[in-house]
Parts: sequence; structure tokens; C-alpha cells
Amino acid sequence: MKTLGLCIAAGLGLSACASGISGGTTVNNQNNDTDKIVTQYPVETAMLNIYTKQRSEKLVAIVGNQSASADIQITPKGSIQFNNKAVQGAEVNTINKVNNRITDQSVAINYFTLNPLVFHGFTDSTGKYSLSNQTTIIPKMATVGDSSKLMTETVYADSSMHKKIGSYEQDWSLARDTNNTAWLCIENSKNLLLSSDPIGTSSECYKINAKGDILASKVTLRQPSTNGTKTVTFVSQ
Repeated sequence: MKTLGLCIAAGLGLSACASGISGGTTVNNQNNDTDKIVTQYPVETAMLNIYTKQRSEKLVAIVGNQSASADIQITPKGSIQFNNKAVQGAEVNTINKVNNRITDQSVAINYFTLNPLVFHGFTDSTGKYSLSNQTTIIPKMATVGDSSKLMTETVYADSSMHKKIGSYEQDWSLARDTNNTAWLCIENSKNLLLSSDPIGTSSECYKINAKGDILASKVTLRQPSTNGTKTVTFVSQ
């Protein structure tokens, strides 16, 4: 699934580039029962809220002395055909900005089926065509501390699938935040946010409550450097 697409160049410097992002939305309906310790969370519901439902979000970060942001709008597309299958689609429209000036706009579509939730791939406005091999079932409920492999994604230059661009792994994990919230994180084995060099890793994390509502989100990019690891974190605003 197309989860990331902020405009970052090699060395974690800003770049005017195009990509889609499938980020979460910030919802103001947190659980007020702060004394109750919640140990299990509805992971499948949370992923449905993140990747398939109508929503909008803004992610922001400071990179060097510049500000970067992505305005994201997710729009369900209903029934659609993908890779000769009847699936559901969710369109991801992203407007990237640097210092509050628009640098690019892009569109991607994630393809999935329901009951259970299975991701099948994505396409984007650059022509990329990607197939997902989801290796595990996303659990209805998961316990804090749980983690699992999620899928292998193979990305091609276009729908002919003659030119393979690369492949990467995605895993998920659930970690405690407060007594009644947790962080659901999707880890990527390659840093696909980089516009020229995918070396490194990235993660997107969503703060969820016991209902699976998305309360906040953050995206972290990590890239090896001669002085260690460079890290940039985008947070929901």
C-alpha cells in the first residue's frame, strides 16, 4: 500500500517532488476515562480509518532552516478493478509545500478488499504500478506489545510490469502511549520518501484509542550518514 510520499531528497534535504501519501486524520474524540488501562486495541478498525476512510490531514516538519508540509485528502472510490480483481479504492491527493509555497501535487490510489482487510497494491500519478503480497491477516484486536510482518510490496515503473523499480517490506507494531491510547506503527524496510536514494528506513505511527479512532500521527525518516543516522519527523497539525 502507498503509505508515504513526502518530498524529501537524499541527505534529508528538501526537494520539489511528487508522490502520494496515505496518512491518518486527527480526530477529536479521545477517551476521557484516563484511569482505565486499555491493553487491547482494534488494529483492523484503525487501519480502515487510516487508509480507506474519507479524511484530511496536514503533516509538518522543520528540515534544516526550512518548513515542509503535506496537505492530504483521502477519498474512497468505491468498487474498482485492479490487477484483474474486483477491489475497493481510496484516492490520496497530496499537496506538498516548502516554506508554505506549493512545490507539487500528486494523486495515488490504494486498492484493498474487506472482510478481512487485505491490501493489493497501488498506482500513482507518476505511472507507478505496485503489487502487494500481504503475508498475514490484520487482527481484529491486538495487545500492546504485539507486532507482525504485514506485506511485501513490489513496485514497477508502469502497469506493463516490465521494469521493476524495487521492493520493500512492511511490518506493524502496537506500543503503549498512555493508559488508554497506543501507537500503531507501520515500519518500512526502505525509505521510500527519498526522491533519489531509498537507503534507510521510515515509519508512520498513529495514536489510537480503544475504538480505533486516529488521534494524532507522525512520520519518521531515517537515513545513514557519515555522522550516524539522520532523522526527520513529520507530525500531524
